[in-house]
Amino acid sequence: MNFVAPDDRDAVTAMLRAQLEGLASRSSFYADLFAEHGIEPAAFVTLDDLAKFPFTSKHMLRESQAEAPPLGRHAGVTLSDVIRVHASTGTTGKPSWVGVTRRDAEAWTTMVARAFHTMGAREEDVVLHGAGLTLFVGGLPIRDALERIGSTVVPIGTGASDKALQALETLGVTALHSTPSYARYLADYLRGLGRDPREFGIRKIFVGGEPGGGEPAFRSHVEQEWGAPVTEGLGNADMAPVLFGEEPGSGGMRFTGGRHVLVELIEPETGEAIGPEPGASGELVYTSVDRECCPLVRFRTRDRVTVTGRAPDGAPLIRCVGRTDDMLIVLGVNVFPSAVRDLVQTRYPRTTGAVQILLPEGGGPRVEPPLRVEAEWGEQPGDLEQLRGEIEAMIRSRLSVRAAVTLVPPGSLERSEMKSRLTRVAG
Repeated sequence: MNFVAPDDRDAVTAMLRAQLEGLASRSSFYADLFAEHGIEPAAFVTLDDLAKFPFTSKHMLRESQAEAPPLGRHAGVTLSDVIRVHASTGTTGKPSWVGVTRRDAEAWTTMVARAFHTMGAREEDVVLHGAGLTLFVGGLPIRDALERIGSTVVPIGTGASDKALQALETLGVTALHSTPSYARYLADYLRGLGRDPREFGIRKIFVGGEPGGGEPAFRSHVEQEWGAPVTEGLGNADMAPVLFGEEPGSGGMRFTGGRHVLVELIEPETGEAIGPEPGASGELVYTSVDRECCPLVRFRTRDRVTVTGRAPDGAPLIRCVGRTDDMLIVLGVNVFPSAVRDLVQTRYPRTTGAVQILLPEGGGPRVEPPLRVEAEWGEQPGDLEQLRGEIEAMIRSRLSVRAAVTLVPPGSLERSEMKSRLTRVAG
């Protein structure tokens, strides 16, 4: 439990003990889950005892909501106590509802404001908020947090790049918040109008909501396009919008959830605990310490992270390398689509950086080699056959899998203002 600050350990332990003791009476889901695994809340005495409790998966939450709509058997309150509902869609496209009470919303705002302050947001900033403002947890909750900091928020959302241009031209925007995909999409949109993104004087770019912000080549490209440094945050729709934030120049994200969430790092296959030491890699698991509506215990996020180092105060720093449910397995080798994109991005401007991996009928995760990759050539591609060979060689050298690369013209592959889809089933 090294993600817990030493000064917070006693308080977090006491708060979580109280949460667990009352959980069975509030949530029939957890009453049954604890009974099934023969565990009593009284078994939790120290933070190390949390490992005795069963995991909660996204699939379990979906089943819970199907059995007791709309919020599910895992919800700790009724809908009448909820002031706002968000949703995550995942791979099924069916919303998974996440309710927040007034107290939950206040905790979210506190956590997210702490993360964005860590990432560099300040009172004097004018922030172009280019994230979905509907059900997306990266929308309204981040607006609330930026307003808490005192920043001026320009809530553009998505699908309104023309309005984003107007704001950039007239409001003295100093910072952009969006998914990594939209930061690149907006730069491309401006260049398509004959405008240089650097001319608008953006000084800070805050990204999150998908892998990409931590990919070296992708980040470098966005920073070069805008002439501004990128910092990233990481969260989860079911737990909190942003729980980790990157201090500029630190080399990784630190935990910013305070006393509201407990974080574990586990080995995805075995579920065994991993110490967050530099070089370690595993899946993040979250437990809510004082949540009212969705008091999740040991929730498996499927976010695969690597510990990049430690902050001066000893806090672990992480990068998200992908989601375990997006990961492909090629002859036993784990391959994250985002890693393929980052390798292709290193050949910019010979490539645009846009890629899609073609999956066999039925999708992944197991894929027979060669890994089929489509990549767009760029403005200065040079010899296309040579470029194709270079990309295949890089994938084989860096990712240890054999690939078959097809180069396609610029603009051929799907662009997104939200999250980029890096795989598709071959038609």
